Amino acid sequence: MDRLFRWLGSPANWCGLGLASAVLVLKATGFVGLSGLAVAALGYAAGFTAGGLWWGFPKWSAPAWEALQFSDEGSAREAMERALHGVRQLTQYNPENRMPASLQGRVLELCKALEGLLHQWERSRGQLSLEDSFDARRIAITYLPDALNTYLSIPAAYATGKVLANGKTATEIFKDTLEELEAKVRELGDDLAAQDAQAFLTHSEFVKQKFGEHSPLPKEPRS
Repeated sequence: MDRLFRWLGSPANWCGLGLASAVLVLKATGFVGLSGLAVAALGYAAGFTAGGLWWGFPKWSAPAWEALQFSDEGSAREAMERALHGVRQLTQYNPENRMPASLQGRVLELCKALEGLLHQWERSRGQLSLEDSFDARRIAITYLPDALNTYLSIPAAYATGKVLANGKTATEIFKDTLEELEAKVRELGDDLAAQDAQAFLTHSEFVKQKFGEHSPLPKEPRS
């Protein structure tokens, strides 16, 4: 169904329909005889070809960025790894070079940081709050893919050269978004690290109290 809609909505199809309709109007008014239907078919073909050459022919598949949609199903590891794999592939593909190399690198580094957070989360003795757990999953599964998806829908020249209502270009806004996501990932990692450090300190204090210099000395066996 998506392919049909892309075909019907394409400029090439509308050019073909326009030229074919003009021929049918001529036939209805008597300017074209019985051969009008054949001429209309040829008109559609000519209009479709001209429109396709000028504006581009319809594509059967959706742009790569339209496929960047992920569901939050399964474990956190499965959902996050699935999303990060898709983000990384699309970033490396970079359709039509719409993303500057500097932003490409930042997206890939953010994917790496999110994977590091996931591994840290799994082996940590600490726990993220319910809200922080939700944020970690949403960054990987929704926030980052949606930001990338939306940015890649903008032509490169417009994204880098057109100043939007907030006084920044789309490229600058995307950079700001990445900075905010990076900061949140660092915050979550620091939170887990602080909990692990506190657990380590607590254990060290326990060992010191049990076996340290202030603990009672063992009694010597009697001779």
